[in-house]
Amino acid sequence: MKIIAINGSPRGEASNTQTILKAFLKGAAAKGAETEIVLLSKKTIHPCKGCFACWIKTPGVCIQKDDMAELTEKLRACDLLIFASPLYVDCITAQLKTFMDRMLPNVLPNFIKVDGVWRHPRRHGPPPKVGVVCNSGFPQMEHFQVVHHLFERVVKNMHAEIVMEIYRPGGEILRAKNLLLKPLILKYKKLLEKAGKEVVEQGRLSDKLREQLEADIINPDTYIKNANAYWNKQLSKLNEKKS
Repeated sequence: MKIIAINGSPRGEASNTQTILKAFLKGAAAKGAETEIVLLSKKTIHPCKGCFACWIKTPGVCIQKDDMAELTEKLRACDLLIFASPLYVDCITAQLKTFMDRMLPNVLPNFIKVDGVWRHPRRHGPPPKVGVVCNSGFPQMEHFQVVHHLFERVVKNMHAEIVMEIYRPGGEILRAKNLLLKPLILKYKKLLEKAGKEVVEQGRLSDKLREQLEADIINPDTYIKNANAYWNKQLSKLNEKKS
C-alpha cells in the first residue's frame, strides 16, 4: 500500500497535525506500507484561476507552473490519500483548500449522474481511498462537524471512499511539556500507530479504535483551565512590555 498524507498546516513540521500523521504512518510503515508526508507549507501552489484551461486547452494539465504538477503525479500513484489539517474557523486551512481546488484537472468537464447526483467523471483510473485527519484547539468533537460533512461531499465527487477519520479535540495538548502528561500523550501516539497498522491490514479504521482515538486525553475542564491560564500569561507579558 502506498500512502500519501497532505499536511495543510502552516506550522509544517512543528504542527500537531504532523505529530498525528507521523505516529499513524509509523504504524502503517511497520506493516509494509510505503508512506510520505507532503508539507504544503513548503510548497508553492497558486489558487485555481477558474479558467478551465485544464479541461479545454491543456486537458488534464493546469497551465500554472508550480509544485502542484509534481503532487498531481503522486496522487495518481497512491492507494490511500490522507487530507490533514488543523481546524481553522470550523473548517480546513486555506493551504489545504487551495490544494484541493487545484485537483480539478483530475476530472472531466462532462456531467454524469451517480446515485441520483450529478458529478464529473474521473480522468484517470480508479480513485485512491481517502483518509481525514484534523485536530482542534477546542476540546469537543462537535467542532469537527463541518470538516466531516465537507469530506463526505468531497469523496463523492472523487468517486472515492473514506476509510479513516481521525479527529483530535484539544490538539494543543500534543505539544505539552508537562511530565505528568507525557505518558498520556505517548498512549495516544501508540493508538495512532495501531490505527496505521489496522488500516494497512484491514483496509479501514474500525469504529472501536476510532472511538478510542477520539476519547479525552485529559478532562476537558482541566484542559480549558490550563489553556486560559496560558493565554492570560501571554497577555500579561504583553501588557508588561507596553507599560
